[in-house]
Amino acid sequence: MEKIRCGWCEKDDLYRKYHDEEWGRPVYDDETIFEFLILESFQAGLSWYTILSKRDHFRKAFDHFNYKKMAAYGDQKIEELMNNSGIIRNRLKILAAVTNAQKFMEVQKEFGSFSKYIWGFTDGKPVDNNPQTLADIPATTEISDIISKDLKKRGFKFVGSTVVYAHMQATGMVNDHLKSCFTRK
Repeated sequence: MEKIRCGWCEKDDLYRKYHDEEWGRPVYDDETIFEFLILESFQAGLSWYTILSKRDHFRKAFDHFNYKKMAAYGDQKIEELMNNSGIIRNRLKILAAVTNAQKFMEVQKEFGSFSKYIWGFTDGKPVDNNPQTLADIPATTEISDIISKDLKKRGFKFVGSTVVYAHMQATGMVNDHLKSCFTRK
């Protein structure tokens, strides 16, 4: 019997695997949360499929998203990244990744973990929107607006409300799997 999935992931095996194994699953460890934060910021203005297909290149290029290493990237590493055809070579986004690593550690210091900070906006539990159709899934919400404003106030870059909402979906802070999707069960 064929599994019923959310309609957006039927494109190919890469999307299906991501949907079935990661998307919408609650993530509480800082390392994975940081990886998604960086990937989502690179996705701004592009398709998630583009980012997903380059994910392994991003991991290698960005030291497996080791935020401590990334926070210390200097001009030489920035140029190396700018010349890496396996990733999105947008200088502003690359520089934002470095800034975001620095700010990420500041939030960790203040809250004990980034997870504690970000999940605090939903009282530590996923928000379940119970969407019937893809049209029921918003691009932003009041919570993503609030988180975006707070992140920007803290100095994070490329964290508009749409990016934040996509991050919330990716890390399971919000459950937007359709009611008919096998992963809801």
